[in-house]
Amino acid sequence: MIKKVLIFAAGRGTRMLDLAKDRPKHLIETNGRPFLYHLLSNLKEAGFEEMIMVVGYKKEFMDKFFGEYKNEFKLQLLNQFEILGEDRYGTACPLECAQDILVHDSFLAVNGDNLYAVEDLKRFNIDDKYTYVAGWPHPEPQNYGVLQVDNEGFLKKIIERPKEYVGNLINTGLYKFTPEVFKYLDKISLSPRGEYELTDVVNLLAQEKKVKALDLKGVWLDFGRPDDINKVEEYLNAQAGS
Repeated sequence: MIKKVLIFAAGRGTRMLDLAKDRPKHLIETNGRPFLYHLLSNLKEAGFEEMIMVVGYKKEFMDKFFGEYKNEFKLQLLNQFEILGEDRYGTACPLECAQDILVHDSFLAVNGDNLYAVEDLKRFNIDDKYTYVAGWPHPEPQNYGVLQVDNEGFLKKIIERPKEYVGNLINTGLYKFTPEVFKYLDKISLSPRGEYELTDVVNLLAQEKKVKALDLKGVWLDFGRPDDINKVEEYLNAQAGS
């Protein structure tokens, strides 16, 4: 059984506009609690016990969150800016920060600004030799990374923001990795937007047929824009009433 989770929570959250001006967007409240609390609660309920969270922007607020909820979650904070500096940026950076901790274990990796159903999180507790990536059918796939999957369920490639239609199964930022992933970190280079991309790492693994795609069955909520707050609260209220 996989027990460890790596949570990506270093970003600024510019799409949240003024709501994230003075705090990480992960701490914007939904139903009286920081959004991050609901993600951690679902991870804990799904059986993941040790949570490693990579933080950066407004770290002092994450420290305060840790202090308030340290009795509820086994949580370790890593400061990306202290480890890598503020000039090195991108979705692959949290892996660099946590590799000494996770180099011997398979682990889950999630975006700290996304919410996943408990049952889907449980489905990703697969302790085998493959990497897994979660897909979700979306009506506007051109705004996301699109998963190209073969007939056997293996990922062929993630195509970022395709200009032409290549499918509607998008990447939701939920992964299961084996320690093998760390061998590929030094094989990627800066992307066209000047960042070190996790999807470039996954694509290298996919070229060797080491990545499988799984569709989410429950819910996937992206907490990126102000109007997402109501969507998350509606979901949480529905869950509380069920």
